Amino acid sequence: IRRSNTTQKDHLKSKHPINQVGTVGVVPKKQRTESFSAASAGQLPREVQYAGSPGEALRERFVAMGVLSLAVFGALSVKLWSMQILNAQEYGRKAEENLYTTVYTPAPRGVIYDASGIPLVKNRSSHTVLASPDVAQDHDVIMRLSALLGIPYEVVRQRILDASSGAQNNRVVTNDASRRNLAFISEHSGAFKGVTTELRTERVYPFGTLAAHVLGYTGTVSDEELATATEGRQIQSGDVVGKSGVEASYDDLLAGDHGTRTLLTDASGTVQEVVSVTDPTSGNDVYLTVRAPVQQVADDTLRAYVSEGTCAASAVVCMDCRDGSIVAMANYPTYSPESFVGGISAQVWEEFNTEESHYPLMNRSIAGTYPAASTFKAFTAMAALTDGIANAGSSYNCTGTWTGFGENYPQNCWLLTGHGTLDLIGGIANSCDTVFYEIAKGFFDRRRDLGLDAMQDYVRQYGFGARTGIDLSGEAEGRIPTADWKAEYFKDAPEEGEWQGGDMSNMVIGQGYVLVTPLQIACGYCGIATGTVYKPHVLKEVRNSLGEVVLEHKPEVLATPTQSPNNLSLVQEGLRQVMTLNDYTRFFEGVDYTVAGKTGTAEVQGKEDYSLFACYAPADDPHYVVAIICEEGPSTVTSAIPMAAEVLKAAMAYDSGELTDTLRALDGTIYAGEDATEADKLAAERSKGDSAVFGSGVYGDGGSTLSVYSYSGNFGTYDEGSQNRR
Repeated sequence: IRRSNTTQKDHLKSKHPINQVGTVGVVPKKQRTESFSAASAGQLPREVQYAGSPGEALRERFVAMGVLSLAVFGALSVKLWSMQILNAQEYGRKAEENLYTTVYTPAPRGVIYDASGIPLVKNRSSHTVLASPDVAQDHDVIMRLSALLGIPYEVVRQRILDASSGAQNNRVVTNDASRRNLAFISEHSGAFKGVTTELRTERVYPFGTLAAHVLGYTGTVSDEELATATEGRQIQSGDVVGKSGVEASYDDLLAGDHGTRTLLTDASGTVQEVVSVTDPTSGNDVYLTVRAPVQQVADDTLRAYVSEGTCAASAVVCMDCRDGSIVAMANYPTYSPESFVGGISAQVWEEFNTEESHYPLMNRSIAGTYPAASTFKAFTAMAALTDGIANAGSSYNCTGTWTGFGENYPQNCWLLTGHGTLDLIGGIANSCDTVFYEIAKGFFDRRRDLGLDAMQDYVRQYGFGARTGIDLSGEAEGRIPTADWKAEYFKDAPEEGEWQGGDMSNMVIGQGYVLVTPLQIACGYCGIATGTVYKPHVLKEVRNSLGEVVLEHKPEVLATPTQSPNNLSLVQEGLRQVMTLNDYTRFFEGVDYTVAGKTGTAEVQGKEDYSLFACYAPADDPHYVVAIICEEGPSTVTSAIPMAAEVLKAAMAYDSGELTDTLRALDGTIYAGEDATEADKLAAERSKGDSAVFGSGVYGDGGSTLSVYSYSGNFGTYDEGSQNRR
């Protein structure tokens, strides 16, 4: 209090003049006076409380700065000690790694062969010019590349900007570069900074579109595929992987191991030395169950009939019913897998996916779902026999119109004049709808003791309504409708979701809500032919680079339907009579075996009828089954039956050695089997020495023929470099 009353004059006589300490620690008189009472109460900062002791305040600040400095230098010393002593080896290793760069070299994919060893997909060498992403900003280098390669400037730049192969990966400027251009780039590396060349491999399809949907196509790996790669599979951004068919299903086996080049670089990334090189390892070779000559007959038959306007599109499956192996699987319209080599343009992709083109990429054999139509009657007849709805002595009267569910709900037989009195075999042979309407009514009337889904449960035993599990992607499930399914389907319109007798009578003849795939029909008829449904497959075996078999497919039973020998023989007899009663045997003239089969005509809203046919042979010792669908081909006798007959006869002829398995590839190479003519064998031997390679000439001389089962066709020629067929 005494200090607060000191006069200004007394203060100026202080022993510590202001000019000795500046303003540090000095508080204006009025503020000091007002603050001392607060300081005495501990409400002011320490500096203010001791404002009258400037030396003491300075001392504390210097001490604090010293402590802080010691802490900082101490931390730095500890870190330096840690880096130089404790982690010296680790940091040294990382520093050394920064000097090296590992470059991965793509590996050749394995070859895909048919069952007898004919290569269906091979590789060819391609000299590739690549550029680093930075080159896109180098106008001079792009100009030089454009002039040297004869590619427009903007095209070169766009290819370098294309990051689809990975942001850090080199971009492909061109494939099949000439040796002259490669040498020029190598000799003038300073003028082509960031440009490199590599010898890569590309897929080759010697027989064009042969078995395209089975073989599939390849493409650059996507980000999603990189993220979901299977454990143990090393995929680098920019790698080529299988996208569909066998290429996708067995991608892990077909893909080889990358080659590596370890490069010593300086701080700027310039390569100083190649430290080590590891060559890539080729993938395993895959052998299929497909027989190339039979497949060619299937492809050519579908092409001929669809091109002539017999139907809009078609698909066929030929399967060995003794083990489930696929002998041939064809679709038309089809595509060339070669279209995807090196990438596919957006325009071509769009053309492949239009209704006008009939979706040529779609494998209708496994992904197309259709009404089963009357091919379904073999299975509903078996259901009726098994559940006691019908027997060998059952008799039916067909007048052409059936009113079993009431006069207000009449249903017609396909033969409006009626078939008269028939037994079950006659019902199958004549494909009489009335007989099967009666079967449907029998199941509906006994729904309380058999269950509402008794018929559906039985036909599912043949593989319908579920994927067969074939080793190809994109398979559809199909549909066998039930009361629960219908209620769920019409949940927003409950009055329409009730299961009616009409649903049964539609389903029993393969119409209504029934949907099946051609493959399911083939598997089902294997069950009728042999009593066993095998899981379908296209893989025969896998061999490594030494030719050793490392994986072999073992037959797998998909289902064993409930069948009594008497019931099965009754249905089989009905299928044999289908062929004789309707004179369908005329399509198999000259063969020494009998055929059993069943036709079908499916009604599709807004389109012409679809025709179906399923058959197997020999009828008394089944080897092969064939199932075919012809979209908007309403006449089975002009489309489905003759087409299926050609394929079945080819399969049987191949077994007996009557089908000359002689194929001429697009590069002029001839593949001749043991049963080929002497002339073909001689030509095949001579062709082995041919040095023709895709990309450096014209192949097939514009008139080469493919001689398979009395077929002869012109493959056309290829322009040098462009690989465009004309």
